[in-house]
Amino acid sequence: MAAFEKRRIGRTSVEVTALGLGCATLGGSRIAVSRQEAESIVSAAWAAGVNYIDTAPYYGVGRAERSVGDAMRWVPREEWVLSTKVGRLLLPRASAAEDTERRHPLPFEPVYDYSYDGVMRSFEDSLQRLGLARIDILYVHDIGAMQHGADAHPRLMRTLREGGYRALEELRSAGTVRAIGIGVNEREVLVEALEWSDWDAFLLAGRYTLLEQAPLEDLLPKCEKAGTSIVVGGPLNSGILAGRDTWNYKTAPPEIVARVNAIEAICDSHRVPLAAAALQFPLAHPAVAAIIPGPRNADEFHANVRLMRHPIPAALWADLRDAGLLHPHAPTPGRHS
Repeated sequence: MAAFEKRRIGRTSVEVTALGLGCATLGGSRIAVSRQEAESIVSAAWAAGVNYIDTAPYYGVGRAERSVGDAMRWVPREEWVLSTKVGRLLLPRASAAEDTERRHPLPFEPVYDYSYDGVMRSFEDSLQRLGLARIDILYVHDIGAMQHGADAHPRLMRTLREGGYRALEELRSAGTVRAIGIGVNEREVLVEALEWSDWDAFLLAGRYTLLEQAPLEDLLPKCEKAGTSIVVGGPLNSGILAGRDTWNYKTAPPEIVARVNAIEAICDSHRVPLAAAALQFPLAHPAVAAIIPGPRNADEFHANVRLMRHPIPAALWADLRDAGLLHPHAPTPGRHS
């Protein structure tokens, strides 16, 4: 088992490998993944030395949690870290819904619920699907204006603040979960949440990457001050930083494609794969505990491991900064100079 650096989540005792495993793809997100393939991805990550696995009820409306549990149940529970999410309940339906984002989901309908009872029920349901007795990190999933619209957001945030957060605190205080946080695709809601609560970690997907560094202006400094860790989801920005044409789960607009092409040209000049720079970049920030790319198969996972270890000269980061393609204050990896 290869050794990956471990980093602490907030001020908790939870330590995660800098490379984790994101499991949205295990639920059939945008590509069909069989149960056997899903379990092989999880097993490959564990065999390679990854100790942190992130899943959610929403991924395949239950399929991803079942796959993670089936693949990892034999491993001593204290040897690995599991995160999943609350905020949606899965209600039975007569048949699996037609869904352009998920292939072959289970026959459930996800319904948002950020209340105290909703969080408690979601947590208990996840334990049943996973077939496990403990979850280490519990994130509130997909709250915010980006997901729900500006009009609905204040009401849902109030429900979380007055109800769901109380459930999270109770679970954390009882030791039933070891850390609590929020998992979203927008930084604004995280900045807001820091104003009224004590969070151990935020899972931020697609917003602090080689392509985008706006969180350096507000969120990341606030997280450092609060002692809240960042887990970077979607470090390849939905694929655009790995040679595909998708950004934010849709076809990338021309201005994004142009920026990526400019970044890639500099990477090429240093003989560094674009995806290697993209995977390694976020981990240079002191608030970032882990990145959790979501490989579509075991081969893609092993490719990510190789990219994580690809040498990158310091001159590459300097050239990106000089070209205006990297935030002036963005920390950059110093392992390979």
